[in-house]
Amino acid sequence: MTHLKHLLTKPLVNISTPFVIAALIIAVLGFADATYLTIEHYQGVIPPCSITGGCEKVLTSDFSSIAGIPVSLLGVVYYLLVSIGIFAYLDSKNGLILKYALMLPTAGILFSLWFVYLQALVLHAYCFYCLISASLSTILFILSCAIFKRSCASHENI
Repeated sequence: MTHLKHLLTKPLVNISTPFVIAALIIAVLGFADATYLTIEHYQGVIPPCSITGGCEKVLTSDFSSIAGIPVSLLGVVYYLLVSIGIFAYLDSKNGLILKYALMLPTAGILFSLWFVYLQALVLHAYCFYCLISASLSTILFILSCAIFKRSCASHENI
């Protein structure tokens, strides 16, 4: 709990630009993946799924939308917010913007874990594009943790 309080109250310092740029690239790739699925959803098309073969079952299941909103559209918003936050940080060097942008992957990985669980244990089918998104969200979470860890370690050395 002390680390969380420290994380929320202290500014980010010694931010590794390569990690931030890597997070931006991953977020943009996630945005592209989620946007593709959203477009296909609204066109009523199931994307080709030769690798995992379960896209149709997953993308037409009751779990593919929340309150009538396609999960892929929620992914678009998620990846867009992370991308905009990182772009804003790179432009302004305002660590507070980056801190908030890099907190979002915590929610992203939790949702990803839930949806992978549903695919594996409830639907018994896998959507290749959904697994790509879950992987990208996991990488974003790991990069966020690495950036925060480096920043916290820098605070301890001050």
